Amino acid sequence: MTGYAGTFVTVDGPSGVGKSTTVAQLGRLLADRGDRVCVTMEPSTSELGDFTRAKANHIRGRALACLVAANRYEHIDVELAPLLRTGHTVLCDRYLASSLVLQRLDGVPEPFVLALNRHILLPDLAVILSAGPEIIAARLAERGKRHRFHNDPAGPIREVDLYGDAAQTLMTLGIEVLVLDSSTSTPTDVAKRIADAVPAPGGSVSTPTTPDNPTVNS
Repeated sequence: MTGYAGTFVTVDGPSGVGKSTTVAQLGRLLADRGDRVCVTMEPSTSELGDFTRAKANHIRGRALACLVAANRYEHIDVELAPLLRTGHTVLCDRYLASSLVLQRLDGVPEPFVLALNRHILLPDLAVILSAGPEIIAARLAERGKRHRFHNDPAGPIREVDLYGDAAQTLMTLGIEVLVLDSSTSTPTDVAKRIADAVPAPGGSVSTPTTPDNPTVNS
Protein backbone atom coordinates (compact mmCIF):
# COMPACT_ATOMS: atom_id res chain seq x y z
CA MET A 1 0.00 0.00 0.00
CA THR A 2 2.97 2.33 0.50
CA GLY A 3 3.71 2.27 -3.22
CA TYR A 4 7.38 1.53 -2.49
CA ALA A 5 9.53 -1.50 -3.26
CA GLY A 6 9.64 -2.56 0.37
CA THR A 7 6.95 -3.82 2.74
CA PHE A 8 5.72 -1.87 5.75
CA VAL A 9 4.36 -3.88 8.69
CA THR A 10 3.11 -2.32 11.92
CA VAL A 11 2.47 -4.12 15.20
CA ASP A 12 0.18 -2.56 17.81
CA GLY A 13 -1.78 -3.69 20.83
CA PRO A 14 -2.34 -3.07 24.53
CA SER A 15 0.61 -2.88 26.90
CA GLY A 16 1.50 -6.37 28.06
CA VAL A 17 0.63 -8.36 24.93
CA GLY A 18 4.26 -8.93 23.96
CA LYS A 19 4.64 -6.52 21.04
CA SER A 20 8.35 -5.83 21.34
CA THR A 21 9.31 -9.48 21.81
CA THR A 22 7.08 -10.52 18.92
CA VAL A 23 8.53 -7.83 16.63
CA ALA A 24 12.08 -8.98 17.44
CA GLN A 25 11.18 -12.60 16.72
CA LEU A 26 9.39 -11.60 13.51
CA GLY A 27 12.44 -9.68 12.34
CA ARG A 28 14.61 -12.77 12.77
CA LEU A 29 12.15 -14.99 10.90
CA LEU A 30 11.89 -12.61 7.96
CA ALA A 31 15.66 -12.11 7.83
CA ASP A 32 16.12 -15.89 7.75
CA ARG A 33 13.94 -16.12 4.64
CA GLY A 34 15.96 -13.43 2.88
CA ASP A 35 14.22 -10.14 3.64
CA ARG A 36 16.30 -7.05 4.33
CA VAL A 37 14.68 -6.22 7.64
CA CYS A 38 14.71 -3.01 9.66
CA VAL A 39 13.01 -2.93 13.06
CA THR A 40 11.91 0.46 14.36
CA MET A 41 9.40 1.89 16.82
CA GLU A 42 7.26 4.87 17.74
CA PRO A 43 7.93 7.22 19.32
CA SER A 44 11.07 6.99 17.21
CA THR A 45 14.64 7.17 18.49
CA SER A 46 15.17 10.71 17.17
CA GLU A 47 15.52 13.71 19.46
CA LEU A 48 11.84 14.50 18.90
CA GLY A 49 10.88 10.88 19.56
CA ASP A 50 12.88 10.79 22.80
CA PHE A 51 11.21 14.05 23.89
CA THR A 52 7.75 12.64 23.09
CA ARG A 53 8.42 9.48 25.07
CA ALA A 54 9.87 11.38 28.04
CA LYS A 55 6.99 13.87 28.22
CA ALA A 56 4.03 11.56 27.48
CA ASN A 57 3.14 11.39 31.17
CA HIS A 58 3.00 15.20 31.43
CA ILE A 59 1.68 16.41 28.05
CA ARG A 60 -1.90 15.34 27.47
CA GLY A 61 -4.84 15.36 25.09
CA ARG A 62 -4.65 17.17 21.77
CA ALA A 63 -1.20 18.55 22.54
CA LEU A 64 0.21 15.04 22.95
CA ALA A 65 -1.66 13.84 19.86
CA CYS A 66 -0.02 16.63 17.84
CA LEU A 67 3.40 15.79 19.25
CA VAL A 68 3.01 12.09 18.40
CA ALA A 69 1.88 12.96 14.87
CA ALA A 70 4.81 15.35 14.40
CA ASN A 71 7.25 12.62 15.38
CA ARG A 72 5.47 10.21 13.00
CA TYR A 73 5.89 12.54 10.02
CA GLU A 74 9.56 12.99 10.93
CA HIS A 75 9.91 9.22 11.26
CA ILE A 76 8.41 8.72 7.80
CA ASP A 77 10.63 11.32 6.14
CA VAL A 78 13.89 10.38 7.85
CA GLU A 79 13.65 6.61 8.26
CA LEU A 80 10.57 4.79 6.97
CA ALA A 81 10.24 6.12 3.41
CA PRO A 82 13.98 5.88 2.59
CA LEU A 83 14.10 2.26 3.77
CA LEU A 84 10.95 1.30 1.90
CA ARG A 85 12.25 2.90 -1.29
CA THR A 86 15.28 0.63 -1.15
CA GLY A 87 13.21 -2.53 -0.73
CA HIS A 88 13.51 -3.15 3.01
CA THR A 89 10.86 -4.89 5.05
CA VAL A 90 10.19 -2.37 7.81
CA LEU A 91 8.67 -3.55 11.11
CA CYS A 92 7.35 -0.80 13.36
CA ASP A 93 6.51 -1.38 17.01
CA ARG A 94 3.44 0.90 17.41
CA TYR A 95 1.97 3.13 14.72
CA LEU A 96 -1.44 4.54 13.78
CA ALA A 97 -3.53 2.01 15.72
CA SER A 98 -1.81 3.01 18.96
CA SER A 99 -2.65 6.66 18.30
CA LEU A 100 -6.29 5.74 17.68
CA VAL A 101 -6.36 4.02 21.07
CA LEU A 102 -4.06 5.98 23.39
CA GLN A 103 -5.25 9.38 22.21
CA ARG A 104 -8.86 8.30 22.69
CA LEU A 105 -7.97 7.16 26.22
CA ASP A 106 -6.63 10.70 26.62
CA GLY A 107 -9.97 12.22 25.58
CA VAL A 108 -9.11 13.03 21.96
CA PRO A 109 -11.86 12.23 19.42
CA GLU A 110 -10.96 9.78 16.66
CA PRO A 111 -11.71 12.25 13.83
CA PHE A 112 -9.09 14.62 15.27
CA VAL A 113 -6.49 11.84 15.34
CA LEU A 114 -7.31 10.80 11.78
CA ALA A 115 -7.09 14.40 10.59
CA LEU A 116 -3.64 14.78 12.16
CA ASN A 117 -2.49 11.59 10.45
CA ARG A 118 -4.13 12.28 7.12
CA HIS A 119 -0.88 12.26 5.12
CA ILE A 120 1.05 9.45 6.80
CA LEU A 121 2.18 6.28 5.05
CA LEU A 122 -0.30 3.46 5.52
CA PRO A 123 1.12 0.02 6.28
CA ASP A 124 0.90 -2.92 3.90
CA LEU A 125 -0.09 -5.02 6.89
CA ALA A 126 -1.27 -3.80 10.30
CA VAL A 127 -1.01 -6.41 13.03
CA ILE A 128 -3.00 -5.92 16.22
CA LEU A 129 -2.12 -8.19 19.11
CA SER A 130 -4.65 -8.79 21.83
CA ALA A 131 -5.11 -10.88 24.97
CA GLY A 132 -7.63 -11.34 27.73
CA PRO A 133 -7.84 -8.23 29.94
CA GLU A 134 -7.13 -10.32 33.03
CA ILE A 135 -3.95 -11.68 31.43
CA ILE A 136 -2.84 -8.18 30.46
CA ALA A 137 -3.54 -6.88 33.97
CA ALA A 138 -1.48 -9.70 35.50
CA ARG A 139 1.45 -9.04 33.15
CA LEU A 140 1.37 -5.32 33.91
CA ALA A 141 1.26 -5.99 37.65
CA GLU A 142 4.28 -8.26 37.32
CA ARG A 143 6.43 -5.82 35.34
CA GLY A 144 5.17 -2.62 37.00
CA LYS A 145 3.53 0.56 35.73
CA ARG A 146 5.39 2.36 32.94
CA HIS A 147 3.08 5.26 32.08
CA ARG A 148 0.01 7.05 33.39
CA PHE A 149 -2.46 4.95 31.36
CA HIS A 150 -1.58 2.03 33.63
CA ASN A 151 -3.07 3.86 36.62
CA ASP A 152 -6.65 3.03 35.52
CA PRO A 153 -7.74 -0.40 36.88
CA ALA A 154 -10.16 -0.66 33.94
CA GLY A 155 -7.39 0.24 31.49
CA PRO A 156 -6.79 -3.28 30.09
CA ILE A 157 -10.48 -3.78 29.28
CA ARG A 158 -10.73 -0.35 27.67
CA GLU A 159 -7.57 -0.87 25.63
CA VAL A 160 -8.71 -4.26 24.31
CA ASP A 161 -12.07 -2.78 23.28
CA LEU A 162 -10.51 0.29 21.67
CA TYR A 163 -8.01 -1.79 19.70
CA GLY A 164 -10.99 -3.70 18.34
CA ASP A 165 -12.44 -0.37 17.22
CA ALA A 166 -9.07 0.66 15.77
CA ALA A 167 -8.91 -2.53 13.71
CA GLN A 168 -12.26 -1.65 12.16
CA THR A 169 -11.10 1.89 11.42
CA LEU A 170 -7.93 0.66 9.74
CA MET A 171 -9.94 -1.71 7.56
CA THR A 172 -12.17 1.15 6.42
CA LEU A 173 -8.97 2.86 5.24
CA GLY A 174 -8.24 -0.13 3.01
CA ILE A 175 -5.48 -1.55 5.20
CA GLU A 176 -5.09 -5.30 5.58
CA VAL A 177 -5.43 -6.01 9.30
CA LEU A 178 -4.36 -9.16 11.12
CA VAL A 179 -5.72 -9.50 14.67
CA LEU A 180 -4.05 -12.17 16.80
CA ASP A 181 -4.77 -13.26 20.38
CA SER A 182 -1.55 -13.81 22.32
CA SER A 183 -3.25 -15.07 25.49
CA THR A 184 -2.04 -18.66 25.12
CA SER A 185 0.57 -18.31 22.35
CA THR A 186 4.28 -17.64 22.68
CA PRO A 187 5.79 -14.62 20.91
CA THR A 188 7.55 -17.07 18.56
CA ASP A 189 4.26 -18.71 17.59
CA VAL A 190 2.64 -15.32 17.04
CA ALA A 191 5.62 -14.15 14.99
CA LYS A 192 5.36 -17.24 12.77
CA ARG A 193 1.72 -16.48 12.05
CA ILE A 194 2.56 -12.89 11.15
CA ALA A 195 5.48 -13.99 8.95
CA ASP A 196 3.10 -16.20 6.97
CA ALA A 197 1.02 -13.10 6.19
CA VAL A 198 3.94 -10.90 5.13
CA PRO A 199 4.78 -11.19 1.42
CA ALA A 200 8.24 -12.32 0.39
CA PRO A 201 10.48 -9.64 -1.16
CA GLY A 202 9.05 -8.59 -4.50
CA GLY A 203 5.58 -9.85 -3.56
CA SER A 204 2.48 -7.87 -2.67
CA VAL A 205 -0.11 -7.87 0.07
CA SER A 206 -3.72 -8.20 -0.98
CA THR A 207 -5.86 -5.46 0.53
CA PRO A 208 -9.66 -5.06 0.68
CA THR A 209 -9.38 -1.71 -1.08
CA THR A 210 -6.37 0.25 -2.29
CA PRO A 211 -6.67 4.04 -2.18
CA ASP A 212 -4.98 5.94 -5.01
CA ASN A 213 -3.05 7.97 -2.46
CA PRO A 214 -1.45 5.85 0.31
CA THR A 215 -2.38 8.24 3.12
CA VAL A 216 -5.12 8.46 5.72
CA ASN A 217 -8.25 9.91 4.17
CA SER A 218 -10.62 11.51 6.64
